[in-house]
Amino acid sequence: MLAYKGLNKDLTCLGYQFFPDKVNVTELANCRANGFHCAEDPLDCLCYYRDWKNSVYYLVQAEGDLDEDGWDSKIACTHMRLLKELSIKELLLHGLAYMARHPKRTWNSYVIKEKGTAGNGFVIVRGKSPLASGKKGDILAIAKEKQNNSEIQDAGLFVIDGEQYREDVWYDVYGEERSPIVL
Repeated sequence: MLAYKGLNKDLTCLGYQFFPDKVNVTELANCRANGFHCAEDPLDCLCYYRDWKNSVYYLVQAEGDLDEDGWDSKIACTHMRLLKELSIKELLLHGLAYMARHPKRTWNSYVIKEKGTAGNGFVIVRGKSPLASGKKGDILAIAKEKQNNSEIQDAGLFVIDGEQYREDVWYDVYGEERSPIVL
């Protein structure tokens, strides 16, 4: 199955050295104790590797013996191949796609309801009329739900560049400036 993995920049995780394009193998897969850990929800990688400036994120192939613990979308497996390194922007985009595919699943702790300001370089906002703002270089990931249910209607990802998208301005899912005051 395809999943996501956070790692230290040197491609280590808890002392194990991973290698891209190679099947990394371990003997047991138990989510709480051993195996190679990854996540179905890309945003869950940010819970384990919070310092995205000093971490790397990969799209991985998880195979062999698989185990889940039901805590979040974490998976343990006995065979893992690092397929493609993802930038933080790509990871957030994959996170938006995950929310669209699984609208009723529990939200990742980084997802803010309706209105949020970026911190640590990004913000993820989801809701009926979501708005986001940030400083130069921040990434705004926005998911708009349908009015009558939690399905994702639209999603947008924008980088505050100081020109097209300005600092401290509220943006909607379409990248349009909006007032943060809800009437």
